[in-house]
Amino acid sequence: MRIIGGKLRGLRLNTPKNLPVRPTTDLAKEALFNILNNQIEFEGLNVLDLFSGTGNISLEFASRGARQVVAVDRSVHCINYVKDTARQHKVEDIVTYKADVFKYLEMETEQYDLIFADPPYDLNRIPEIPKIIFEKGLLSADGLLIVEHQSMQNLSQHPAFVEQRKYGHSSFSFFKNLVS
Repeated sequence: MRIIGGKLRGLRLNTPKNLPVRPTTDLAKEALFNILNNQIEFEGLNVLDLFSGTGNISLEFASRGARQVVAVDRSVHCINYVKDTARQHKVEDIVTYKADVFKYLEMETEQYDLIFADPPYDLNRIPEIPKIIFEKGLLSADGLLIVEHQSMQNLSQHPAFVEQRKYGHSSFSFFKNLVS
């Protein structure tokens, strides 16, 4: 796993073997950030990374100039790894929370320019993620939600769904806040 762009480009993340994660592959992450390069300006973004795991995505956004990245995961080991890695590489733009993502979303009132969610693929509540985010108004005007999930899963029923991009067994579903 490595950071592919920005000030930390090329940084290899050597995560402990005992973390309860399924990291986004380098191939899928590179494809995702190629898509995002053509759609958004990273500088100054306010990002929420749900089910942050290794912090791979959080670090990528911070490396590319996001103003703030909030990383949420229920594993204390994951949160400690993200904090330690950010500190080690002098990344001050990442804030971490050890929390159940659904409980965190119930309490959250901040709006984000981009929300990325990479839940465990076997989580049966994945379709609730866009529903909760849009009902609570957690995306800023023209904000973007990206949910990573198994390719066989279809999230297109949500009214804010824009497209699904498949990369082997993994897919990214994109949702756009069109409220101005």
